[in-house]
Amino acid sequence: MTAQVDYLAVLFTATSGASGEFLGSDEKELVQLVWQLVDVKNKKLGRLHELLIKPDLSDLTEEKEEEDVVEEGAEEENGSGADCVTTAASLEEALNQFHLQLTNDVNSAGAGTSVCLCTDGQLHIRQVIHPEAASKNILVPDCFYSFFDLRKEFKKNFPMSDLKALNAYNMSECTLQCITCLHLLSEIAVQQVQTMASIVLALLSEPTCLIFSNSDRVSEKFESGTCSKMEKVCDNMVIRARGLPWQSSDQDIARFFRGLNIAKGGVALCLNAQGRRNGEALVRFVSEEHRDLALQRHKHHMGNRYIEVYKATGEDFLKIAGGTSNEAAMFLSREDQIIVRMRGLPFTATHEQVLSFFSPEDGLKETCPVSGGKDGILFVHYPDGRPTGDAFVLFACEEHAQCALRKHKEILGRRYIELFKSTAAEVQQVLNRYSSAPLIPVAPAPLVSVLPAMSLLPPPGGLRDCLRLRGLPYAATIEDILTFLGEFAHDIRPHGVHMVLNQQGRPSGDCFIQMASAERALQASQRLHKHVMSGLRGANSRYVEVFPCSAEEMGLVLMGGSRSGTGLSPPPCLSPPSYSFTPAPHVLPTEAAAALYPPIGQVLLAPRPLPPGHAYYPNTAQLYMNYTAYYPSPPGSPTTVGFFPSPPSLSSQGGLVRMPGLTYNSNGVKDLINAVQGYQYAPEDGLLHTHGPMHAHDPTRTLLMQPKEWVCI
Repeated sequence: MTAQVDYLAVLFTATSGASGEFLGSDEKELVQLVWQLVDVKNKKLGRLHELLIKPDLSDLTEEKEEEDVVEEGAEEENGSGADCVTTAASLEEALNQFHLQLTNDVNSAGAGTSVCLCTDGQLHIRQVIHPEAASKNILVPDCFYSFFDLRKEFKKNFPMSDLKALNAYNMSECTLQCITCLHLLSEIAVQQVQTMASIVLALLSEPTCLIFSNSDRVSEKFESGTCSKMEKVCDNMVIRARGLPWQSSDQDIARFFRGLNIAKGGVALCLNAQGRRNGEALVRFVSEEHRDLALQRHKHHMGNRYIEVYKATGEDFLKIAGGTSNEAAMFLSREDQIIVRMRGLPFTATHEQVLSFFSPEDGLKETCPVSGGKDGILFVHYPDGRPTGDAFVLFACEEHAQCALRKHKEILGRRYIELFKSTAAEVQQVLNRYSSAPLIPVAPAPLVSVLPAMSLLPPPGGLRDCLRLRGLPYAATIEDILTFLGEFAHDIRPHGVHMVLNQQGRPSGDCFIQMASAERALQASQRLHKHVMSGLRGANSRYVEVFPCSAEEMGLVLMGGSRSGTGLSPPPCLSPPSYSFTPAPHVLPTEAAAALYPPIGQVLLAPRPLPPGHAYYPNTAQLYMNYTAYYPSPPGSPTTVGFFPSPPSLSSQGGLVRMPGLTYNSNGVKDLINAVQGYQYAPEDGLLHTHGPMHAHDPTRTLLMQPKEWVCI
C-alpha cells in the first residue's frame, strides 16, 4: 500500500492475561476489541465501538467464573463510554462482526473506500489476533493482514524517540497539549483508543502533515525455497524451536509463528544421527523485530506440547538448510510443490517402480500422480553412488500429497515404505549429510593425548593384496565370513580380519581382510563377488560385494581418512562433520611426557606385528583411534590368540597407561588384563588407583604400570 488511505481504524485489543509490553506472551484469549474510525481527508472521528468476546471458561474454576460474571455485570452497569457496545460468543464471530461493522462505517461515511488498521505497536495484530486464530483454525478477515504501527509513524516525525519505550501516553505528551490534563490509564481500552485517535489527528494536521502510505504486512502463507551455503544470514534473525512433534512439517511450524513474517525457505527441520527428525527446527525471520517477537512465544503450545524458543545464529541455520547440490537445486526449483520423503526403499528401486507405487495401473488403489514424472523423483546416494534407501517425491497439490501419505507402510518389492511430509531444507540437509560427510567421523582422542607430531609410516604402496567385503548382513560374524570365503580362508594372514563398526558400535556391513598375496585376493574377488552368504539365506538375505584393495586404502577407511582416487568410501555413518569429537585435554605436560614415554613407543593403540611395507594409518600428523580395536578380530590362522612380543626397536624402560572412564560394574583386574591381552608384562607389575590401592569393585580412574616391552598408550 503506497497511496494515502481514506480511513484509519484505530484498534486496541485486550486479553484475559498480561497487557502492555507482555501482551500475548501468556497465550490468554482475546476478550475485548475497541476501535474508532478516523477520516484521514476530513480529519474527523467516527463512532467508538467496543466488542466484548466471551472467553472459554472450560479451564477456569467456578470461583473464577463467578468473579468474571460479577465484573462483567458491574461493567455493563457502569458503562465503558463507547458509543456502541456489542458482544460475541466466539473469536470467529467477533472477527467477522468487526469486519462487517467496519465495512458498514466506511460505506456510510462515503468519503472513500480504502481503510487500514492502526495499532499501538505490533503486539495487537501479530501476537494476539493471528496466533489465537491459527491455534483455533479460524480464517482471519483480510483487513487484519495490513496495519500501521502508530509508534513507527510517530518516530518518523520524532526520530529521537525510543521505539520500544513509546506508548500512547508519552506520544500524546509530545503531540497534544490539549489533553495533557487528562489522567490516562493504558489498561482502559476506550480511553486508549481515544488517545490514539487524537494522536492520529495531530499527526495528520500541521505542522507534521504525516501521510499514512506504507503499512506493515502480515504474511498470509509461508513460502518454501532453497538456501545456499554462500548466503549470508544475520545472527539476529534466527531462532531455534525445540520440543516439536516428530511429524510436524514446515507449514505446522509457520502456523505456530503465525503473525510473524518468516523468510522464504526459512524453516529448517533438524535431523538426528540416524537421519530422523529430532524435534528441533531453525527458523529465519525477515527482521530482528520479528525474531524478538518469536522469542516471546517461548513455551507456547503446539497441540498438547509446549515449544521452547531460543536464540540461534546464522551459521547454525546454514549448517542445516544450506546446500550446494545442483541436483537438489533443480529438484527444488519448482515452486508451490508439496514434498514427500520416502524411507526404506529397496536399493534396487527405480523411477518406474516409484511411479507405479503412487499410481498403480490395476486401478484397485487410489492414484496420486507425481508432479513432473521422473523429474519429480530425487534418489539419495552415498558419495560412491550407492543408494541410501531414501528418496524425495514432488506432488502438485495438497490433495495429491495427502493421498500419497495414506500409502504409508505399504509394500514396494519386499519392503514396507515409510512416507513423511518433507521440506526443502530437509532435502538439502539429507543430501549434505549423505554426500559430503565422512562416513566414519573423526574418532575420539587417544587415551593419552601427548603424542609427538611425527610420521612413523613408510611410503604407501600400491599392492592390492587385501579384500573389502561390502554389504554384509549386520548379523554376520567372523565365522560366517570365514565360511563365506571357503578355500580362500587359508590365505588370510594372522589377525587379518577387520570388522568395521559405525559410531554407535554396531556393524556397518563392511569388512577388510588381509590376504597372503595379491593374486589370491584377485581370485577371491572374482569368484565371490555378489554371492550370498550360505548360512544367512532367507527373506533378509543379501549378496556381498567383494573388491580387491591395497593396504593403504584399507588404512584410510579404517582410520576415518579419505583420499580421492582410491575408489573406496568409508563405512556408513550418518553423523556430520560438525558432530566430531573434541580433542581431549592433555593428561601430562609435554616435558613430563617426554621423560615418561619413549619417543616412538606410543604409536599404536592395539599393535599387531605387520610385514614391512604395509600402511595401516594415514600419513598425517593427527593419529586416530583404530576402530578395529572395538571389535576383536580373531585370526584366520592360527585359531588361538597368543602373546606376540613387540619389535626390539620399540623397547623402552616402561611407563604408565592412564585408563579414565572405566565402568564401576566391570570385573576389575580381569577386564584390564583382557584389554591388554597380546602384550608382555611381568607378574610384579602393579595396578594403582589414583587415590590409593585399586580394588576390584572400584576400577575407575586406574593407572596401569607399563612394563618394559609395552609399546601401547
